[in-house]
Formats: sequence, C-alpha cells, structure tokens
Amino acid sequence: MPTADASEPQRRSRRKNARPGELLAAALDLFVEKGYAATRVEEVAARAGVSKGTLFLYFASKEELFKAVVRENIAGRFAEWQLELDVFEGDSEALLRHCYAVWWERIGSTKAAGITKLMCSEARNFPALAHFYQREVMVPGNALVRRILERGIARGEIRPLDLDTGVYLVLAPMMFLMFWQNSMAWCGPAPADQGAGSGCAVMPFSPQAYLEAQIDNLVRGLALRP
Repeated sequence: MPTADASEPQRRSRRKNARPGELLAAALDLFVEKGYAATRVEEVAARAGVSKGTLFLYFASKEELFKAVVRENIAGRFAEWQLELDVFEGDSEALLRHCYAVWWERIGSTKAAGITKLMCSEARNFPALAHFYQREVMVPGNALVRRILERGIARGEIRPLDLDTGVYLVLAPMMFLMFWQNSMAWCGPAPADQGAGSGCAVMPFSPQAYLEAQIDNLVRGLALRP
C-alpha cells in the first residue's frame, strides 16, 4: 500500500499562505493595466492561478481587494518611513535626496506608481475609493513631507514658507514621474538605439537625472537666503 508523502500537507499549507500575496500581485498588475472599473475579479483569480471562489475567501469584494493592494504597496510603508525620518541625522539636502531615492526604488520605479494615476482617472466614479486613498495615502504622505520641511526650518536650513503649498513643491516631481511613466511614456519617442519598430514604452529621459535636477532646484529655492 503506497505511503502518503508526509511533506504534502506542508506544501499545501505553504501554498495556502502564499495565496494572498499572489492575488495581490495579480490584482496590482491588472488594476494598473486596465483600471479599476475594467478589472474583473475572475481575471485576477485566473492570473493568480486560483478560482474566483478562492479569491473571495481572502477578499470579500473587488473594493476590498483594491484597498488591500494599496495598503500592501503604498499605505503600509508610511510607518516605516516615519521611523526612518526619526533617526535620520543628515542635513535637509541629504534628507531630500534620500527620500527621493527611497521613493523611486520602492514606489516610483514599480507597478505601484500606476495606482496614483488610476485614482486620479477613476476617483470621480468611485468616491468611496477616493476617500479611502485620500485617508490612507495622501494624508499620511503629505504629513511626512511636512515633517521634512518643518525639520529643515527648525534647523535653519530651509526658509520659512507656507507648508500647505510647500508640501506640493516636494511632491510635484514624484507625481510627474508617476503620470509620465504610466501614460505619456507609452506614446513618446523611443531612443534612437531602439529603432522605430521596437516600441516606445520608455521614458525619453533618465528618471534619476530628473529627480537630481529637481532636488537641486528645491535645495536652492527652499534654502535660507543671505
């Protein structure tokens, strides 16, 4: 009589534990590719390799699935970033460079950057999701940037300014890159070395160089003037 493989229950358990992450990854891909309204839960389940019923074991609705995607990829990072700011010892210029670099690595250069464009495109049609995004992403994000500016002012490295508008001076380059790479980058000119037939889903400039230029502008514009 064949002996049951003792490791099989462990494999099934590991697979079950991995499913929420697989579903969130599939949902992120589809939400960014198709938008919220056009994405169906059946497609998310199929891309993750499970049934629609299995998806609903973990997420009660498409709205709850979307919220989980936002928390996994963006909203859940703010506590970590607040702690990084608590212990950062450099000056304001170094802090701005660090923040932009970390944002680009963890958000801007990833699929998660498409969530912001999605929300701006579909917020009017889904006000409940818009309020959720404002509460869990925009409010803590603005508060984090405000802390950076307040820190610089307190240290005498940044001139006093209207913080409500100053926050958006810092956020504007990030917003631009997220919109560009998830919209205009797909129809802009391709670099010459790619050839006309190679497609054009590229940026016509270096995002890192763009962020460096914006940091230089911010440092000069926000610095205390003699």
